[in-house]
Amino acid sequence: MTDDSWRTVEPDDGFEALVTDRLTIRRFEIRDVAAFTAYRSDPEVARYQGWDTPFDVEQARRFVLTLTRSDPDTPNEWFQFAVTETTSGQLLGDVAAGPEGDDHRLARIGFTLAPQAQGRGFATEAVTALLDYLFCVRGKHRVAAACDPRNLASTALLARVGMRREAHHLQSVWSKGEWTDDVQYAVLATEWSARRPASGG
Repeated sequence: MTDDSWRTVEPDDGFEALVTDRLTIRRFEIRDVAAFTAYRSDPEVARYQGWDTPFDVEQARRFVLTLTRSDPDTPNEWFQFAVTETTSGQLLGDVAAGPEGDDHRLARIGFTLAPQAQGRGFATEAVTALLDYLFCVRGKHRVAAACDPRNLASTALLARVGMRREAHHLQSVWSKGEWTDDVQYAVLATEWSARRPASGG
């Protein structure tokens, strides 16, 4: 007899924040709209992302309002977490996660950082915290990520946090007027536990 209890896991409606050495990773709030609009409107930030610039304030407001009414780990929905610097409270960017298809034990992640926050290790810190949360708190079996291989900073980050490059799909995504390649990364719960034996929730 198989155990199907995993099918009934609920979204994390009690989520408050993930705290690291320098960061607080929390729910988005209306006060984040201006900073969110600013980095989403930067052409370099948006270059390999799924949105177009400019990203106006009304778009940002609607996006943030939607997030305030949803919870992390909701089946078939992406959830964006605000990444803030703990000491200043400044919004530095966001990380995202979403359970895949019909099996919430599989998830995908993404990340975006404002230009002034890049190159300081914040993205590595935030993605590591997100992976800890997904594996140690939410019980994921496998977490994957995809990106354009020209985005060298992102591919380097995915490798740095321990995700394995599994595939390179040629001209598989139509993005911003051109066919682009897509590289796939993933890590299993067993691999994450072996890599980070001291990880907690």
